[in-house]
Amino acid sequence: MNIAILHYSVSPIVGGVESVIAHHARLMSANGHSVRLIAGRGEASSGQIPLIHVPLADSRHERIAYVKQELDRGLVTADFEVVRDKLVIEMQTALTGAAVLIAHNVCSLNKNLPLTAALHQLHGSGKLPRLILWHHDLAWTTPRYRSELHEGYPWDLLRKDWRKTTHVVVSESRRAELAGLMNLDPASIEVIPNGMDIERFLKLELQTKTLITKMSLWGAAPILLLPVRLTPRKNIELALHTVAELKEYLPQAALVVTGPLGPHDANNHKYLQKLLDLRRQLNLQGAAYFLAELVDSFLSEEVIADFYRVADALFLPSREEGFGIPILEAGLSAMPIFCSGIPPLRSLGSDHATYFSPDADPHELAKLIATQLLSSPLYRLRADIRERYTWEHIYSEKISPILEQ
Repeated sequence: MNIAILHYSVSPIVGGVESVIAHHARLMSANGHSVRLIAGRGEASSGQIPLIHVPLADSRHERIAYVKQELDRGLVTADFEVVRDKLVIEMQTALTGAAVLIAHNVCSLNKNLPLTAALHQLHGSGKLPRLILWHHDLAWTTPRYRSELHEGYPWDLLRKDWRKTTHVVVSESRRAELAGLMNLDPASIEVIPNGMDIERFLKLELQTKTLITKMSLWGAAPILLLPVRLTPRKNIELALHTVAELKEYLPQAALVVTGPLGPHDANNHKYLQKLLDLRRQLNLQGAAYFLAELVDSFLSEEVIADFYRVADALFLPSREEGFGIPILEAGLSAMPIFCSGIPPLRSLGSDHATYFSPDADPHELAKLIATQLLSSPLYRLRADIRERYTWEHIYSEKISPILEQ
């Protein structure tokens, strides 16, 4: 499908809408669509996503700024009509071959009313492709814009339903505002939230991203981190049994064991095999991961630090520790800590950790972890963001369906 995305400006101009458009364009292109950007300022995202530069589409263009000054005073001048008519011609050229036009904020804000009016004129005469109006902000429901708005044309274009369009808003509150403003059935308005590029926000290393992809880890909740070598004294069997029980309360629970085999005991290879056999017996394939299976070398400190940012809690069931660095790392990462109550860990964790016996009953331990996490607003928010607000999820669940309507 040939898709055009219109806004006053696009990246690298810094702004919330510009960022959203960049993600939309990237995902649409990655899913096989031909995407073009139309804007007054900015740069092409890539060779696959060209920018058609229409200077008068820029809300900060000198001529647009002059026309807006007149409009803010309630004056519709000949300059407005000249600029509108020029934009009618330029937009027709920019949209040649497009099947869909997605206009972000252009038809809900008064930042460039000649552009709004040009689109309305083209739409009314049947010269636009299918039109999706993506409303981030609404001038008529925002008090700070009221002094700039007046009765009649062209200001009324921002509060009337143009018909034969798809309305998209970014939140339920915006849906209620738009429905009231235009007298629309709220059910006819699509709600598509903005999203997060989690890996970029967390500044994850390339190797971390690769490992997360191999494990499909973003679909897990909670993610329990066990950053230890694979040696018997780390009591990893208890972790596996506990995760198996935890799935009764949190079906998407996962465990990530980051460490390599212990270097000083040949029996550690047998221990790993024992753990793999136990994982299979507990049906935890796809839920319990040993990074030693996925990488042949030691993980860098940067990658280990990444997993502290990714995980929801530290789970450390060790029978023996000389010190307990993971307690300190988890503390700096503001993570909940579940660890065995052996003296070194109690000394470090003080009253900031939740302790259990290395011989704890896995079912009771799972219940303890589930109760604490499910009662934590922060954990529930983190899990909800990973489940519902990644750009990939939003694209597949929300954006792709409206493109295919």
